[in-house]
Amino acid sequence: MLKEFIKKMTEWALEKEEEAAKKCEIPLEQIEKQLKVLQEKRDELKQKCEEQLKELDDLIKRVEKIKELELNRCNAQKS
Repeated sequence: MLKEFIKKMTEWALEKEEEAAKKCEIPLEQIEKQLKVLQEKRDELKQKCEEQLKELDDLIKRVEKIKELELNRCNAQKS
């Protein structure tokens, strides 16, 4: 619920900034600063996601290895 509220407030703020930009009321430096902050945040999130995906891939490989060990052991016992 809070996430949705923040999303709506961000959208509202961006709409107001867009209106102000159409009237040349926002300094270009301010817009460039906002872009830089957003790009840095995106890069930070991208790196975190890549790290988490790597961790998940490692876990998947370990569980697959365990599965193979179990299958081999069970098949050996049945023979």
